[in-house]
Amino acid sequence: MQDLTTSIRGRLLAGLHDSLAKAHRHPRRVAAGALIALGGFGATAFGIAPLAPDAANLPVSVITESLAVPGLSRQADVLAEHDLQLLRGDVTRAADNADSLLRRLGVSDPLAARFLRQDSAARRLFDGRPGKMVQVRTARDGTLLELVARFAALDPAQLDSHFLRLTVSRQAGVLSSGLETAALVPQVKLGSGTVRTSLWAAADDAHLPEDIARQLIDIFSKDMDFHRQLKRGASFRVVYEALTADDQPVTWGDGIGRIVAAEFTNNGQTHEAMWFADGAHAKGGYYNLDGKSQKNNFLASPLEFSRVTSGFAMRMHPIMNTWRAHNGVDYAAPTGTPVYSVGDGVVEFAGRQSGYGNVVEVRHDARNSTLYAHLSQVDVKVGDRLKQGQTLGQVGATGWATGPHLHFEFRIDGQFQDPLQVAAGFNATALDPVARQRFEQVAAVARHQLDAARSLVAFRGDAE
Repeated sequence: MQDLTTSIRGRLLAGLHDSLAKAHRHPRRVAAGALIALGGFGATAFGIAPLAPDAANLPVSVITESLAVPGLSRQADVLAEHDLQLLRGDVTRAADNADSLLRRLGVSDPLAARFLRQDSAARRLFDGRPGKMVQVRTARDGTLLELVARFAALDPAQLDSHFLRLTVSRQAGVLSSGLETAALVPQVKLGSGTVRTSLWAAADDAHLPEDIARQLIDIFSKDMDFHRQLKRGASFRVVYEALTADDQPVTWGDGIGRIVAAEFTNNGQTHEAMWFADGAHAKGGYYNLDGKSQKNNFLASPLEFSRVTSGFAMRMHPIMNTWRAHNGVDYAAPTGTPVYSVGDGVVEFAGRQSGYGNVVEVRHDARNSTLYAHLSQVDVKVGDRLKQGQTLGQVGATGWATGPHLHFEFRIDGQFQDPLQVAAGFNATALDPVARQRFEQVAAVARHQLDAARSLVAFRGDAE
């Protein structure tokens, strides 16, 4: 086809060249010669185009060829010979023993069961409280290759910071154990909610641990009375720590660290707070994002929720029926309600005192002391060092009491003071200029975290 086209075009060009040469000799015939040549070229082009085959009519061929994968049989043999290992995990239960735990984990190994019963370190799996996290690695026949258990530290001072890691491993057919203490690693989590009926219900709806709700109350109790002032529609945003052991959320205790940052809006007023410690070994505390401490030297109340039934004044004594000075404040609350120390201090007395019933006295410093009376239960002893907010007993009706309540006294230099006025008179410690720059950096991070927590509301469609 291509040769034919080339031949035709060659003859046309030759004819055109001959026509041009003749034009010099016969000018009047130029137009007619050119038209004849072009007309012939157009007719020729029209005649050539249909000679190309239609692509739609071209034949289609399907070629099928079997490809052999080299070594497939050998690969299957190698896979079959591979030493298969299985991983499983669970938590210990109250009724567990070595046999029941291993059986639930899919371990079929009498030697391993005997080792767990006899080894002093391994026996810790079944001592104390259940809920220990256990992971095993076994061979395909159920033989134990390795067991790793993680559980709460034995030292009470390390409960919120460390855990115990028990390892049982098999080397050359011999089982051995190891026990070590490792640090818990906090993992930051976000939460937000709106109060419809109560703070506890709102925290539950937001899937927040109960301890986080308690911490919110502790942090913002200086700014508002949660018993009297909390309004429907109040909202909160919180950034808090969940404790992990080797990247696994802990299953003992509440598994919760402290609140890192929080925001609480109630009745049109918004309060913010964040945790800040100036240096690795400094005593930390909560501050608002402008740098003012959220903690006074003394709590306004030794009870979380209560109502004042008798103030600091002269009154008719309910039992003696005589006018007497009431040197403290009475808070009505159900029997068993926890009573907190309003400040750091040392227990000076813990026992029974005639009309006071069960009583605890705490010395806070050289000038200040507090007394908690009519307790149903005393949870401290003389000499114990208490932190602000630490439980020291429970509300009761012991001594001269007509019903369950707490009688609370505050003394400065041995003189009785109105407890409702004392807390407001002690100013919180402010940040020093050196710590201020680092505080601003931490506060910037806290603001971003609270913004992220706030976005959860829009995502879930909660009402503000």
